[in-house]
Amino acid sequence: MITKNSTRTEVKALAKNIHMSPFKARRVIDQIRGRSYEETLMILELMPYRAAFSILKLVYSAAANANNLGLNEADSFISQAEVNGGTVLKRLRPRARGRSYRIKRPTCHIKIVLKDKSKKSLEESKI
Repeated sequence: MITKNSTRTEVKALAKNIHMSPFKARRVIDQIRGRSYEETLMILELMPYRAAFSILKLVYSAAANANNLGLNEADSFISQAEVNGGTVLKRLRPRARGRSYRIKRPTCHIKIVLKDKSKKSLEESKI
């Protein structure tokens, strides 16, 4: 989704039903919120968490959306990054004496918004 304003342009990317806990994904998202695109890539590539790979793919997708609009992704930063809980998959695991044990597998929705911070928009915001 692409939104054009008079001074800035923002590009959104949304991933739904990612098979991980929203708490684990928020741990990674909190580290990249407000950072530049290039700095975000370095942080996500070096993070040891499994959630970092899914978020890295989503940041690449948002950058591709910006490239389709004709923006330079090197001049953009992450203005919004949020994680919301998705549906919970309920599964059964067999236990002793023919009983079953419920397992809850959480999912989450991740949204990333990139904004352009080019020289023109910075000069206009100072005036």
